[in-house]
Amino acid sequence: MLRPALATTAVLSLVAVLAGCAEKPPPAPPPQAVYVPPPLPEPPTAPWCARPAEIAAFSVAALKSDLMVAAVSCQADEKYNGFVTRNRPSLLAQEKLVETYFSRNDKRHWQQERDNYITQLANAQSQRAMVLGSQFCERTLGQFDELLAMSKPEDLPGFAEGKTQSVPQAMKFSECPPPPPAPVKPAAHKAAAKKQS
Repeated sequence: MLRPALATTAVLSLVAVLAGCAEKPPPAPPPQAVYVPPPLPEPPTAPWCARPAEIAAFSVAALKSDLMVAAVSCQADEKYNGFVTRNRPSLLAQEKLVETYFSRNDKRHWQQERDNYITQLANAQSQRAMVLGSQFCERTLGQFDELLAMSKPEDLPGFAEGKTQSVPQAMKFSECPPPPPAPVKPAAHKAAAKKQS
C-alpha cells in the first residue's frame, strides 16, 4: 500500500518539476505613459479691446500660423497649400480685419504692431510644437482633414474660434463694449411726443 502512495507522490513531484520547466509567456509590456505637456504660459492681454469680428479674425490668424508650423515641422506643405488655396478669400478678409484692429488703435505704428503680433504668434506656435514633441504632428495634422471637410470657406472663422483651446494665441483679447445708443434728435423727439398726445 505504501508503494502506490509513493508512486503517486513521485508522479505529482515529476509533474510539478516539469510544469516549472515549461515556457512561461512573456510578461505584459508596461502600459505606455501618455505625455501630457505642461500648459503654455498665459498670453499677455492685448493693449486694446477687439470687436467680435476682430476676435474671430485673430483666431483665424492663430489657426493659420499653427498650420504653417505643422507644414514645416510635419512635412505637410501640400496640405497647407491646399488649405490656403481653398480658403484664400476668407483668409484675406480675416487678415484685413486684423489690420483694421491695429490701424484703428494705433494709426502711426499699426504695421509694426501687426508685425510684432505675427512674430509673437509664430513664436507661441513654435513653442507649442517643441513642448508637444512628437505628438505635435499627430495632434495638428488632423486639422487639415477637418478643414477639408468644412462645407464652405466662410465657415473658417467659426471653425478657428472652436479651436481656441488647442491653438495658442499671442495675445488675450477682451471684447469691446457695444457702442452707446445713438442720441435721439430733438426734432424727432418732439414729433414723437406730439403723436403720443
